[in-house]
Amino acid sequence: MTYRGLHPKERVEEYVGRGWWTNETLDDLFRARVAADPDRTAIVDPANRRDLVGTDPRRLTWRELDAEVVALAATLLDHGLRQGQVLAVQLPNTIELAAVYLACWRLGIVISPLPVQYREHEINRVREIVDVAAFLTIDRVGDRRLAAEAASTGVKVLAYGADLPEGVTRLEPAAATPEQAAAVDAYVAEHPIDPNDCATICWTSGTESMPKGVQRTHYDWIAISWNTIDAPALTDADVLLNPFPMVNMAGINGMFLPWLRVGGLLVQHHPFDLPTFLRQIAEEKATYTVAPPPLLNLLLARSELLAGTDISSLRMIGSGSAPLSPDMVKGWQERYGIGVINFFGSNEGVALLTTPRDVPDPVERARYFPRYGVPGMTWSARTATQVEVKLVDLATGEEITEPGVPGELRIRGPMLFPGYVDGDRLPSPFDEEGFLKTGDVFQIAGDRNQFLEYIDRAKDMVIRGGMNVAPAELENLILGHPSVAEVAVVGVPDEVYGERVCAVVVPREGATVTLDDITAYLRERKIASYKLPERLEIRPALPRNPLGKLLKRQLRDELRGQG
Repeated sequence: MTYRGLHPKERVEEYVGRGWWTNETLDDLFRARVAADPDRTAIVDPANRRDLVGTDPRRLTWRELDAEVVALAATLLDHGLRQGQVLAVQLPNTIELAAVYLACWRLGIVISPLPVQYREHEINRVREIVDVAAFLTIDRVGDRRLAAEAASTGVKVLAYGADLPEGVTRLEPAAATPEQAAAVDAYVAEHPIDPNDCATICWTSGTESMPKGVQRTHYDWIAISWNTIDAPALTDADVLLNPFPMVNMAGINGMFLPWLRVGGLLVQHHPFDLPTFLRQIAEEKATYTVAPPPLLNLLLARSELLAGTDISSLRMIGSGSAPLSPDMVKGWQERYGIGVINFFGSNEGVALLTTPRDVPDPVERARYFPRYGVPGMTWSARTATQVEVKLVDLATGEEITEPGVPGELRIRGPMLFPGYVDGDRLPSPFDEEGFLKTGDVFQIAGDRNQFLEYIDRAKDMVIRGGMNVAPAELENLILGHPSVAEVAVVGVPDEVYGERVCAVVVPREGATVTLDDITAYLRERKIASYKLPERLEIRPALPRNPLGKLLKRQLRDELRGQG
């Protein structure tokens, strides 16, 4: 499988001709920062790194980071990694993860980042779809032995850390030697990178039982990164606190790519821990961060949690992945003078954002997103003039132009991905005009029809703490339990995680099922812990329509009513 020239020639010619795509690569962004600010501190490890991986946190300048990137690139070459091959990576948000991204982009290696929660079940599914040349990880994260788990898959494994199983190659952060720098320079000179080459393959559960590999190129990553630069108006004076794992759109485009473009300081955080998060805001004087809506709701409702924490450096917070409470957005603005940006996005490249500059009213900002292209309306993000949006009636296929009529959001522009790596087994995500079919339902709103209002997910996703859980995958696994006759997996509201996973089970005749039974059964299949059901409902039957279709919305409504 080739990962080069992913966008079709006609699209490249159009977007390059319009100036929306350039010949820049992600490595070019990094080289520019190193040249501009070599001796300025660039990146900081999580404050709890010792508890997380057993070693002390570090702080590196741009020059020091570049030296480690070059050394790692040379090591990858020494171990046979080459341009266009896929390196699967499972690391927490440490400096090493940033270095792996940058080393891969220097050489043209496709990095496929995996959440640290992934276990053998998910890793083996990824390997069914992508030919993984090697696996890069760490000896442990907390009590998990990641290197040992990776070694059991049979792939070549390189890992940081001292306590590694036999056969795993040890990596150690170090500055490049002159010989290593020369080797990398020679390889790069002979293997130029085209911005239409694949830079990452991230994984999304979608609504399928199999994960989907989202290919993204240098072209579309750089195009979409302008959104998360422009929305908070970032400059090299900013301190970015990143609490999202750098494995998908939120972590990569929310923080990592804007930092590469504008500079400043990137402060990493992992896993999410509220006292550590607040301490980092105060100690590092963070000016911008991102947080899920439930956390912002909680901090506003329980102001004592912020007592004694100096958050005066924060000027803006990004949030999204679930509808924002108007009271929350208003509360942060009025109580703390901090504007909340409303983001709506996906790994595939959906990019809607509502900023305090464009929509000063916090109540409107929480409810609405820009309807790009409306005559007489201008928006501050430079991509606003590059994006086309429309709503489509899923029953008729007709475009919706009247307010208050729900329809599927479809979007087209230079920030969209070229397609799934496993696209042959999937229906095309694009319609006949090249618009991405998002599966999300919106309606037109506003006094000038200038807004889009989110209604619901057409897809059947559970979003727990910003992580996507595909019900179909869990349902297929749970149905293997000998006491389960039928099962439906749905999300139920939670004030901390947004949603938690609930399994609604119809037991086999004469059998009994408990939540512990289900979770123990799933743990044996070595799935990620965030997917495990946290609530079990026993029913004599699942609600279905006259044609036998499962009525999940009815289940969700019933469970929400129960609290």
